[in-house]
Amino acid sequence: MIDFYYSPTPNGWKVAIMLGETGLEHRTVLMNLRAGDQFTPAFRAISPNAKMPAIVDHDAPDGPQTVFESGAILLYLAERTGQFGPQTPAERIAFNEWLFWQAANQGPMGGQLSHFVNYSPEDQPYAHKRYKGEFERALAVMETWLEGRDYMLDRYTIVDMMCFPWAFIAKPLGVSLDGFPNLAAWRQRIKARPAVIDAINLHKDAQFSGKATAQQHATLFNQSAAHLMTEPTKPT
Repeated sequence: MIDFYYSPTPNGWKVAIMLGETGLEHRTVLMNLRAGDQFTPAFRAISPNAKMPAIVDHDAPDGPQTVFESGAILLYLAERTGQFGPQTPAERIAFNEWLFWQAANQGPMGGQLSHFVNYSPEDQPYAHKRYKGEFERALAVMETWLEGRDYMLDRYTIVDMMCFPWAFIAKPLGVSLDGFPNLAAWRQRIKARPAVIDAINLHKDAQFSGKATAQQHATLFNQSAAHLMTEPTKPT
C-alpha cells in the first residue's frame, strides 16, 4: 500500500496520474495546505521541504520508504513498477534532462506566474509580465521539441506526466496556446487519457464526498507518519 499525500495542484496531479496509469494500490491523504498540514512534524518527517506531493511506500523491500519531490516520486514509481521509465542508459539521459528541465524551468515559472495571477494581494505588473514571459519561453521550448513527436520522448512516459499539468493550466494563467500548435495537440492527447482525466478530477474529492470524512483522513495521515517520528527516515 502506498500513502499518497495530495492536494489538487499541478504538482499533485503528476503523481496522481502515475498512480492511475500503473494501477498501484494506494490511498490518497488529502491535505489542507491553507490550514498548514504541510508544516506538521509528522509530515516534515515524510517531506523535509514541507511540500506535497509525497508518498510512503509501505511495501518497499526494506520497510516503509518515504519519497518527496514529484520528479523523484515519478522515477521511484517507474523503477518500482517497470513502467513509463527509461529502459536503456541512453534513454535515461533524455529522461533526466527533461525531468530536471521541468523541475527547474517550466514548473517554477508556472508556479510564480500562478502566484501573481491568483494570490498576489496587489497588482504587480512587472512581476506578472516577467513570469508570464518566462512561462511562455518554457512552452516555446516544448513547442519546438514536440515538432514531429507525439510525446516528449519516443513513447508516453513519466516525462509527459511531469510536463503536462502546468501546460494543462496555461489558459487559466492567461497564456494562450494558439501560437503553440504542437504543444496544444500534445496537451489534448495527454488530457484524453483515462488516468489523466481521473487525476485532474481528483480535486472533486477534496470534501471527502462519499469516501471518507476529514477526521478519517487525518487518522490515516497520523498512522502512516507515526513510525517515522521514532525511526530514522530512509534516504529517498
